[in-house]
Formats: sequence, C-alpha cells, structure tokens
Amino acid sequence: MRELKKAAGFLAIVFAVLAITAVPTRAAETTVKIENFTFEPQVLTVSAGTTITWVNDDDIPHVVAEKDGKFHSAALDTNDSYSETFSTPGTMEYYCAIHPHMTGTIVVTQ
Repeated sequence: MRELKKAAGFLAIVFAVLAITAVPTRAAETTVKIENFTFEPQVLTVSAGTTITWVNDDDIPHVVAEKDGKFHSAALDTNDSYSETFSTPGTMEYYCAIHPHMTGTIVVTQ
C-alpha cells in the first residue's frame, strides 16, 4: 500500500511537470503553389491565425494581390515566396496583378 501511494505521488509530480513544460501549439502554415498561370489550390479554407505562403514555381514573375487591397506582394520571380497571416474570419478573393485572369479565394474560419 505504501509503495502504491509513493507511485501515485510520483506520477502526480510527473504529470504536473509535463503540464508546466508543455510546448505551445504553433500556428498553422500552408502553401499555395503558383504554377502554369494558376494558384493551387485555387480555393483554400484555413483557420484564423494560419500563415499562407505563396511560392512561384513558374518561370515568369507573378504578384499576389487581394482584390480590396488587404495584402499585396512584390513581384515574385521563380522560387520567390510571399507570406501573409490571416487572423480575421471571412472570405478574400485575390489575383495576380500582372495576370488578372489568375484568381484564388481564401476562406478563413474561426
């Protein structure tokens, strides 16, 4: 019985230490590929707090621009990237400012 109490006390201490030293959860990250004059995926749903990185895999420059001006990248050459963190829920439409037929949508949920 005494050994059982010691073991229970030891486990309580271990769990307390683990709770104190737990690693905080990192914000989500995801990638949109720019390839063949398209954004892939074209529609992306993410949770609030997610960072999206666009990577240009085309051999010509592209610019990622939100239609209402909420975000806008510089010209992205081949292998360049641009990141934006989305904190507010809602739907945002974006396009390539150089090639306006290239469009995408981001849906941010709670």
